[in-house]
Amino acid sequence: MVKVYIVGAGPGDLELLTLKGKRCIEEADCIVYDRLVNPQILSLAQSKCELIYLGKGNTQGGVIQDKINKTIVEKALQGKIVTRLKGGDPFVFGRGGEEILALNEAKIEFEVVPGITSSISVPSYSGIPVTHRNIARSFHVFTGHTSKEGTWHNFDAIAKLEGTLVFLMGIKNLDLIASDLMKYGKSPTTPVAIIEKGSTSKQRVIEGTLETIVEIAKEQKVVPPAIIIIGEVVNLRSEFNWFEKLPLFGKNILTTRDYKKSVEFAYEIEKLGGKATVIPLINIEPLDVELDIRDAKAILFNSQNGVKTFFEKLDDIRILGDKKIGVVGIKTYEELLKYKIKPDFMPEKYLGERLAEESVDFTKDGDKILFITSDISPIKTEEWSEKLNRNFVATRIFKTEKVIITDIEDKIKEVDMITFLSSSAVDAYIESLGDKKHNPNIKIASIGKMTTKSIKSYGLEVEIEAETSTAQGLLTEVKNYYTNL
Repeated sequence: MVKVYIVGAGPGDLELLTLKGKRCIEEADCIVYDRLVNPQILSLAQSKCELIYLGKGNTQGGVIQDKINKTIVEKALQGKIVTRLKGGDPFVFGRGGEEILALNEAKIEFEVVPGITSSISVPSYSGIPVTHRNIARSFHVFTGHTSKEGTWHNFDAIAKLEGTLVFLMGIKNLDLIASDLMKYGKSPTTPVAIIEKGSTSKQRVIEGTLETIVEIAKEQKVVPPAIIIIGEVVNLRSEFNWFEKLPLFGKNILTTRDYKKSVEFAYEIEKLGGKATVIPLINIEPLDVELDIRDAKAILFNSQNGVKTFFEKLDDIRILGDKKIGVVGIKTYEELLKYKIKPDFMPEKYLGERLAEESVDFTKDGDKILFITSDISPIKTEEWSEKLNRNFVATRIFKTEKVIITDIEDKIKEVDMITFLSSSAVDAYIESLGDKKHNPNIKIASIGKMTTKSIKSYGLEVEIEAETSTAQGLLTEVKNYYTNL
């Protein structure tokens, strides 16, 4: 099938992507995306999808746009489903129309998926409604750029509009916008807000008036992407602001789990207003081993990955009929439920030793008990066998590989906190640093005692340790930490 989806990705918040946009990303063989697309959105793509970044700054739009047009046509003609992923909406100064003309010329089928435009969403995230009863009964959206021919807006007409004025991509011409509005009659005291990096954790709002905003913007060193909103609705920000009050707003949290779980954890961070930096420091892969569970009386799991890998390898689920099953941790429990199986026992403390001890109540002396785990899990089967008079056997069915990031110091410059959910990730982080030292300004959060022990063994301080050793438990502690600062 040869088809191109022109998709608006919204202003930055992952959850502002439409359901249809999500579907187009999931179906795509190739995604061509720009610089305003939230990286978390790309995680929705299938693993084999080709990702092509073609971003553009203010001065290179024409050159890059020609390349974008050619790329989406070429990829479509190769028989691929192509999703052209654009920040905001494709038709609100997004140049989606130019891309469609190129597709029409090549006789390529396309669909347009509207996106939530920054002209309304970014003001909303900053507590500024574009309309409000008795204050603004209309709003008007303009590009802040001049055309190729150098023509400019008719500010004589614009200045007479009574509604809210919104200028996109207008920082470069801020002085022209402000001066021309005042020149044609707009009051110099008209409120103005500039919203930088709107709907992201780095959102910043600069307020002023038409006569003061240019100087304020220079002092505050405002940079794109930013939008300008002009009108009395700006004064409502003090009452309507909500996004900047979220507990992780303004914080950059590094997640170091394997890629899939890092993305899931990042999603939870961003729901709380934070920015998630995803750098997987471990990789989970199944081992080429055969399951032999026929004579086992109980099977124990200490991780989600163990459950998932076990059932991927299991030929016939009926073989589990007479076997007792125990798990450590609520997430392991929930993973087991996906296979319509409820565990017989789960210790309150999330420790493998406690799991082994509780298995005694469900087995007899000398019974074989399989402990399904990873290649590096420090379970003490010999010690437990002797102590508990059972035959504990470790069945290591997946491996945890360390991922070494040689330039990790550069990648985490803007990070406020690192979250570690395993000792393996800690080891990989230290190896990635090499002869460089951990930046003490970056706080460290640990999922539990074993991981904390690993962190401290390298001479590092742990700012947060989860009371409940789960990802959600750690996230709760991170949230409480920043809420109470």
